[in-house]
Amino acid sequence: MKIGNLIRAFISVAFLSAAAFSAAQTTAPRPTAPSLEQRVADLEAYLNNSARGADAANAAISSNVSGPGPGHNAWMMTASALVLFMTLPGLALFYGGLVRAKNVLSVLAQCLGIAGLVTILWWAAGYSLVFSHGCAFLGGLKFAFLRGVNAHPNGDYSYWVSQNVFAMYQLMFAIITPALIIGAVAERMKFAAVLVFVAVWMFVVYFPIAHMVWGIDGWMNGVWNSAAKITAIDFAGGTVVHMSSGWSALVLCILLGHRLGFRKEVMAPHSMVFCMVGTGLLWVGWYGFNAGSALAPDGIAANAFMTTTLATAVASFSWAMLEYALRGKPSVLGFCSGAVGGLVVITPACGYVDPTGAVIIGIAAGFGPFFACTKLKSWFQYDDALDTFGIHAVGGTLGAFLTGVFATASVNSNLTKLAGRALWFEQLKAIAITIALAVIGTAIIGAIVRGAIGLRTAPEIERQGLDINEHGEEGYITSG
Repeated sequence: MKIGNLIRAFISVAFLSAAAFSAAQTTAPRPTAPSLEQRVADLEAYLNNSARGADAANAAISSNVSGPGPGHNAWMMTASALVLFMTLPGLALFYGGLVRAKNVLSVLAQCLGIAGLVTILWWAAGYSLVFSHGCAFLGGLKFAFLRGVNAHPNGDYSYWVSQNVFAMYQLMFAIITPALIIGAVAERMKFAAVLVFVAVWMFVVYFPIAHMVWGIDGWMNGVWNSAAKITAIDFAGGTVVHMSSGWSALVLCILLGHRLGFRKEVMAPHSMVFCMVGTGLLWVGWYGFNAGSALAPDGIAANAFMTTTLATAVASFSWAMLEYALRGKPSVLGFCSGAVGGLVVITPACGYVDPTGAVIIGIAAGFGPFFACTKLKSWFQYDDALDTFGIHAVGGTLGAFLTGVFATASVNSNLTKLAGRALWFEQLKAIAITIALAVIGTAIIGAIVRGAIGLRTAPEIERQGLDINEHGEEGYITSG
């Protein structure tokens, strides 16, 4: 009798559970198949780089155009390769040609070492700290170890680019930023000290600044965060990349001190051919840097492509013509320095300014960094070996400010509520915060590393060269 009651009770519970499950299915139906109109709208969204109906929260319809867009992914994978091309081999050859022959391999090794180290940090936590939701100053750990970063787009940044492609694209920015710093400390900083410094600097300086400027809930993300306290704009990295590295480079080169023989010996570049080739690779790769930051092969990317070309060419010509007028000879180094200066200054503005604005920015990029590299360094006697501060800090700061002056909603409709409303003042706020974090953070990290393992090589190693002493190799074998 008891067994029969238990069986009946079990059947009753099972029946009620099945009914409840059925009711739940009834009240929460699966998204319905899209209609013809919705399917056409999805195609329009793909072409216009906008959201599908199915991308909305609690969407009641599905999409037959789900996942990433093949054209978007193809463009962003190409752009990612171009940005990596800027560091390896672009920056390596540019910097490598500017140092003396005995130190050329040290520059190449530092670029390669930073690429590997930063990639590991990006996988472990960097991507998450920059691009996941967190607070206004730093992201959380939702994407730590690239957990959940797959081929599905992250709608916070793009509806049509796979998140894993987006993560790799942004990794290339993270790689080149600390690599820029080594130009200021070339020929005298220990390889071990470079790695330790960069590892800490990424967490203290780069990840916070990148999140504040580009993170979806970032403090200074004026375009995409409606709650941003500082409504600044930075299309491709004027503050995040160039200002953070350039101002940090100044502090670090001051902590290191002058190279032996500074202003007493000739320290001319050992290969202007390398420098010229590196400049060309940087220029080509920069199209992935700037046009790629549109995250789509669209009209904004096309504008960034055009403005990057104009500003770079004008700056390169302006710098060399200044040399021609003041010194009587336009140098290849002048053309190269002007080109890089133009690329730096147009970076934060390229997706926001029109052609005339780009030309004006190019002229400013030729004059401003030229003055910093030829006069400012001489006046203050700091040994910025390869002019990282003069080009990237001064150029990046100038570009960030001029972006606020020349940005227009007629080029980029995302600026409708920003352009013309004292945007230049918001840019000044972002500039001040970036400088403060880079300078203070670098000073503290540099002092700690100097106390722990030392920053600088021994004098005899510096005289003989870093290549043979730090890496056991020579860039050139001059004897049989």
